[in-house]
Amino acid sequence: MSQPIPAAILDMFELADPSWRPILETGLEAVARADPDYLPALAADAYLPTNGRLFAAFVQPLESVRYVLVGEGPYPREKSATGVCFMDGAVESLWSEQGLSKQVNRATSLRNFIKMLLVADGQIAIGQTTGAAMAHVSLKARASNSPYIQTLAEMQENLARHGFLLLNAALVYRRHVPPRKEARAWQPFLQEVLAALAAYADTKGKSPPTLVLWGKVAEQLNALPLSTRFPQVQSEHPYNLSFIANPDMHALFGPMHLLEKQAEIITSL
Repeated sequence: MSQPIPAAILDMFELADPSWRPILETGLEAVARADPDYLPALAADAYLPTNGRLFAAFVQPLESVRYVLVGEGPYPREKSATGVCFMDGAVESLWSEQGLSKQVNRATSLRNFIKMLLVADGQIAIGQTTGAAMAHVSLKARASNSPYIQTLAEMQENLARHGFLLLNAALVYRRHVPPRKEARAWQPFLQEVLAALAAYADTKGKSPPTLVLWGKVAEQLNALPLSTRFPQVQSEHPYNLSFIANPDMHALFGPMHLLEKQAEIITSL
């Protein structure tokens, strides 16, 4: 018999859009049925993200989701782990005189994602993603009349406008738990998330959102029964340099021009 969901975890629904809150509770109940000890142990443990941000990714309303981007897990640094996939809380400005800012360069996945966007947009060439090439891009980006966004918060807003739900396969990071094991514990939860998205798409007579799976841990979602209903795009995790040249990522993200300032985009199904 599963134990009650700890109140400390239920209280973190506050950051989620109201459309998600009953689904999040159903997901946690599924986690508790699969492993009755997992959530009580988690509530008593130290983990990232902190400050009630466990479900921060669900600020995107359910009806606006067009893509579910799934990474591995939170950044292993308290300030960086925001509860939103690869959005590093330690990053503010994207640019410096030399190219990308020091904070972006420290966040490997984010750095490679931005470079991939620049390649996809034709701003830099594959194999020329450092040094003078990046300094030239930064000079244009920081110009007074630049069309480029300046902060990571603006990038997150652009992704939201295009309908991205930015999840991790494991919603938490604990130094003593391997990411694959942590991700397996959250699979029942993610199954309920997919079920809700599929059901909503059915009510609109449309295909479910596209799953964008980054890396081997995220690809574990293919074990979920509902995953076959979703269109998919898969790639290596962005912490691999090869991600910058991935043609599937260029095809998906290139038309979105995520590094440019954008007006509101209607994303509801």
